[in-house]
Amino acid sequence: MMRSFQPLRILARIFILPAAVILSAQLAVSAEHAPPAKKFLVPPPPFSPGIFPCSQCHQGMPANRTPRKLEMMHQDITLKHMPGGWCFDCHNPGNRDKLKLSNGRLVPFEESYNLCGQCHGTILREWKAGLHGKRTGSWNGEKQYLLCVHCHWPHEPAFKSLTPMPPPVRPADIK
Repeated sequence: MMRSFQPLRILARIFILPAAVILSAQLAVSAEHAPPAKKFLVPPPPFSPGIFPCSQCHQGMPANRTPRKLEMMHQDITLKHMPGGWCFDCHNPGNRDKLKLSNGRLVPFEESYNLCGQCHGTILREWKAGLHGKRTGSWNGEKQYLLCVHCHWPHEPAFKSLTPMPPPVRPADIK
């Protein structure tokens, strides 16, 4: 016969739920007043010669959002990073000299780590801590970090996708 947990449910509604509501409200207020995210000292991104700033060619050019084979200055780019993705998932169509985060915020190419970190959050945390990528500088002073794009071509990553393994067998199912 199952024991009733009714008294615990009542206590949870009286104490835990209001505490959670108050805490979430406080977090929302503190997020509004949070200091801006730390910017990291990075060298300029490794642009191909003659293609940056992008606005030198794209200024006033309407953004063509139709996926297609690229031509002219971008004929060597084939997007294989995000299947089904397109240039304007990362590049800002209104100002080609900026990248666009998923929340719509624009960031300079020198802060592209924020863009990459939207999908690769674990790697971004490791990069910030110095566990992934290369950084130089003093152990107790200013450091210079290499951007993701200094090692990884953003349009076609060097590493092949892995097929996930099946889940482990539950101990109860082992015979």
